[in-house]
Amino acid sequence: MYGLHRIKDIPTQVKNPELVERRRRQIAEAAVKLFMAQGFHKTTTRQIAQAAGFSIGSLYEYFTSKEDILYLVCDSIHAEVERGLTEAMSRAAGGRNILAEVIREFFMVCHRMSDFILLIYQETHSLPSQWRKKVLENELRITGLLVETLARIASSGELPYLDERSIELAAHNISVLGHMWTFRRWYLARHYRIEDYVKLQTEFIIGMFAQGRND
Repeated sequence: MYGLHRIKDIPTQVKNPELVERRRRQIAEAAVKLFMAQGFHKTTTRQIAQAAGFSIGSLYEYFTSKEDILYLVCDSIHAEVERGLTEAMSRAAGGRNILAEVIREFFMVCHRMSDFILLIYQETHSLPSQWRKKVLENELRITGLLVETLARIASSGELPYLDERSIELAAHNISVLGHMWTFRRWYLARHYRIEDYVKLQTEFIIGMFAQGRND
């Protein structure tokens, strides 16, 4: 479902990095199902261990707390979104094609992982400040990829009227519109297919940039 990275952030008693990643993936995948079904606070570490096929003692060899598990889940979700955007940027031919491709990939990742993204927004406040700070840094790094895309297009002459401030704001707008599918899916999915949503929002975003040129 998603990959793990930055595993050194969380202390472990196990010395084998490959084993740590494999076991943490098992635990994280079991935990995320429980978090989504009954919420973070109602889920116990004992339930997570049982769902993952571990004893509670074995689980604590890989994590020191339930909050560590939640952080790893959040980090893994961000890693998947970041990977999709990076691949989209490398595939796109150039000019506005880059923007359309990156918007599509970002929105499709938000669609595929909408339950997980919602979990991040619902439960990030439950994390200790050190992990909460890293989750927010991950969000900004993903927005930074959108900034990079817009800046590349602007420098090519396709969007010459976008300055540094407007590029950053536009990147945050794209991010919010992608997440809107997650937050408003209860309504939007009844009226739009995801393909329609991507197409209409892409036209809307590019249309805003074209209006900027006319102004």
